[in-house]
Amino acid sequence: MTSLDLAQQRLRAFAEEAAAVSPLYEHLASRAAADPEVADLLTAASEDNATGELLLAAAHRLVQAEPFHRLSNYYPSLGGTYGADESTWPLFRDFLLERGDRVRALVGSQVIQTNEVRRAALLYPAVAVAAKQAGGPIGLVEAATTAGLLLGLDQYSYRYQTAEAGQLVAGPAKAALGLHCSLELAPGAALPKLPKTIKVAAKAGIGVAPADLADEDAYAWLEACVWADQPERLRLFGVACGVLRKNPPRLVTGDPVADLAKAVEPIDAPLVVITSGSGLDLVPALSALGRPVWWAAHEAGELRLIRVGESGVETTTLATTEAHGQRLVWR
Repeated sequence: MTSLDLAQQRLRAFAEEAAAVSPLYEHLASRAAADPEVADLLTAASEDNATGELLLAAAHRLVQAEPFHRLSNYYPSLGGTYGADESTWPLFRDFLLERGDRVRALVGSQVIQTNEVRRAALLYPAVAVAAKQAGGPIGLVEAATTAGLLLGLDQYSYRYQTAEAGQLVAGPAKAALGLHCSLELAPGAALPKLPKTIKVAAKAGIGVAPADLADEDAYAWLEACVWADQPERLRLFGVACGVLRKNPPRLVTGDPVADLAKAVEPIDAPLVVITSGSGLDLVPALSALGRPVWWAAHEAGELRLIRVGESGVETTTLATTEAHGQRLVWR
């Protein structure tokens, strides 16, 4: 398989992924997959990094930089109101090919950095359970962080919509960011107890390349990684970044597994580690810390709480989830 073949394959796969949630990205990715000139732009990325999502993020970034271009009419993130029509693809194709060198530079130097702050609504109940078991203020640590938005989960407010009890409210009453989530019960389950506050003594995040929200270029790329026809996600991202800028967590550059000890070393409080969509196995690294630690893991459609201590490893599956934080089925 040539690099062009791979690029076209990845674009087709992304178009299928986007079909259910992003009409604009499905439209663009499916046509890019069938256009060798446009697909070839993606060959500037490494094989591991060459995804359809990366090409669409690069395009988003360039449209951001030229917000008065006609293509912006199709980008709700930039105020556009047009749905995909017969003019969308020709405009997009010409736009990218005319800026081919800039597209190649972006896909060759950047990686997709997903920041879905709505996942905080999934993690909050698990962190609340861990904090209760810990019996005092916790040290909150995010492994595989990108910008640390989930580390603000104690500063956001939550509204969980239930059939049994109406709306359950948690988090600070005057939070700048409010998140909504559907909360359903599996057969035989009882509603979780959601505290108004979680006391956090210290925070840290560790990732291969954590983003500096104070850096304008880094911030713009994070915005570009949000799909252009999901403006509500972009709004929530912006508000969460504003919250974190007022009280930035400590972010450490390193391997989330091998260097985890370096991230948690200064924290003198019971540790609660959070992950979301990381695919990591942290148990060996957590066991090596030699101290009690809780891991709230939102992975592969499940929310699990893993407690690592002197008595070994205890895992509880708390809920099943939807990936972006819209729905939680409590078990």
